[in-house]
Amino acid sequence: QETQDKVKNTKLYLATFASVLGPMSFGFVLGYSSPAIPELMRTSDSRLQLDAVQASWFGSIVTLGAAAGGLLGGWMVEKIGRKLSLMFCSLPYVLGFTIIIAAQNVWMLHIGRVLTGLASGVTSLVVPLYISEMAHEKVRGALGSCVQLMVVLGIMGVYLAGLFLDWRWLAICSSIPPTLLMVCMCFMPETPRFLLSQGKRREAEEALRFLRGPDAPVAWECARIEEACEEQGSRFQMSDLKDPGVFKPLMIGIMLMIFQQMTGINAIMFYAENIFEQAHFKESDLASVIVGLIQVVFTGVAALIMDKAGRKVLLIISGVAMALSTTAFGVYFYLMSKLHSATTPGEEPHTDLTWLALASMAFFISGFALGWGPIPWLIMSEVFPVKVRGFASAVCVLTNWTMAFLITKIFQEMMNVLTSAGTFWLFASMCALNIIFTIVFIPETKGKTLEQIEATFRGTSGP
Repeated sequence: QETQDKVKNTKLYLATFASVLGPMSFGFVLGYSSPAIPELMRTSDSRLQLDAVQASWFGSIVTLGAAAGGLLGGWMVEKIGRKLSLMFCSLPYVLGFTIIIAAQNVWMLHIGRVLTGLASGVTSLVVPLYISEMAHEKVRGALGSCVQLMVVLGIMGVYLAGLFLDWRWLAICSSIPPTLLMVCMCFMPETPRFLLSQGKRREAEEALRFLRGPDAPVAWECARIEEACEEQGSRFQMSDLKDPGVFKPLMIGIMLMIFQQMTGINAIMFYAENIFEQAHFKESDLASVIVGLIQVVFTGVAALIMDKAGRKVLLIISGVAMALSTTAFGVYFYLMSKLHSATTPGEEPHTDLTWLALASMAFFISGFALGWGPIPWLIMSEVFPVKVRGFASAVCVLTNWTMAFLITKIFQEMMNVLTSAGTFWLFASMCALNIIFTIVFIPETKGKTLEQIEATFRGTSGP
């Protein structure tokens, strides 16, 4: 216990703050299309005007860039380390936004979106790793949840700014966080675990001393990490995937990412404006700011209770909330279609039902933000052994973004084929599945060091 008291986390919070400027930039990228697309579809400049198909690509091409960024990031964190990868990924952000600002035609807009997407992919891989490898196990959950918190803050920031600025100024604003990221990261250390895996013991101890304060038992923590590194052997080969200590966490990581997207979060966020318009909210852009606010508040709550409540409990609560609200959504669409076929063309459909849609939406988003938003990224950064971290995280990030792309792209089709009600009931059944998956397969990781978590996976297969 006394070792805990000597640990000062001030500098750790500082390093976390510097690194989460990355996820904030990535929130800006994700949110950017929402205010920009309507403007670009209405613009008087014929070279830049987007038609419906181009607009849909402008929104979703980011996810393709991000999938590629995941692969690039997985290779980079192993080659040049966590810190440099982070500094490097601010370049495509700034470059991408600059190309959007200077755009002369639709292609330049798309290229800018791909570049910012690429940077987002690298960020979504590197930052959770960087934080979980630095953080003290007592606060790792809270700090790891800051990643998602900053993403939703970024999204809300763009929505807010979009109320006042046109799309060019918005792009200029969006390049501020990545620039800050580059500057702040210069002063932050590389993660101790990466340095030790490179055999740099002295630098690792210095990094730990910076992060834990002058009185903390740095050498002892170093020794614990080193032991785990030595047990594993050094480099990663494909044959390591046969080891349960590797493929179990990898399967968990991949399934978490698939389920996170299968809850339909992106489809619902994508569809928010339409839902608000159906509900006759005149200011649909203001409504999306409210959605952003709900997300920020509940992700904040999740970050505060993550290390107390544990990951598993929050995932289950979150899954239940989403299953209920997507079911309610389905019911809303079902009743709407019944009413539409019943009313004569001149009548207004009943407005009292729109409240069902708005309530389920708020409930869904708060549920998502409480668990399935932040936790898959957190668990991804906790469960992999050091030597497969780059590869395994890359696979997870690739899965997440590919699923996001598919779901946002196929969503309209699904609505046509399965009807709106059917689509949301499909999402609901997915949420039910992910509750079962959580209960059966996901280990609780709160309060354990990364090395202990790794040992639990290996322990099932002998020493």
